[in-house]
Amino acid sequence: MLTALLSKARAYCARQERAQQEVRDKLYAWGSHKEDVEQVIAQLISEGFLNEARFAEHYAVSKSRQKGWGRRKIELALKAKGVSASCITSGLKAIDGEEESEQLKLAVAKCWERTQETDPWIRREKVVRYFVGKGFPREQVERVIEADGTNIRFNPGF
Repeated sequence: MLTALLSKARAYCARQERAQQEVRDKLYAWGSHKEDVEQVIAQLISEGFLNEARFAEHYAVSKSRQKGWGRRKIELALKAKGVSASCITSGLKAIDGEEESEQLKLAVAKCWERTQETDPWIRREKVVRYFVGKGFPREQVERVIEADGTNIRFNPGF
């Protein structure tokens, strides 16, 4: 029973990087008991099929590049997957800061053009809120908007 479960778990982990909690949940879904699950997890770690630091780095870089997520959203997603704080930190360090900044600039410019709001204040706020929701700091998004020439200055005289 344990060998069949172990081979099934190896195949599951070989397809893509997995967090320990994902594998644990899958093992329970297959009807395993706690003792068997922990034995399988320990075996997978010792064989190199499971590595949380490697998973966190892969997850952070791929979500940043493919989905355009910011560091905050990636951090929260990794916490939700049960990844340890030290692995989250190392995963976030794997993201190239310059590449992230360039992607953000391109995405903000595209979003700015796509937003159909005519009032510049509301348009700016919609763009900022969209990227804050994607995990970027508000200040960073506002700096990109200002550098893009789409800066809206407040005029208290009207």
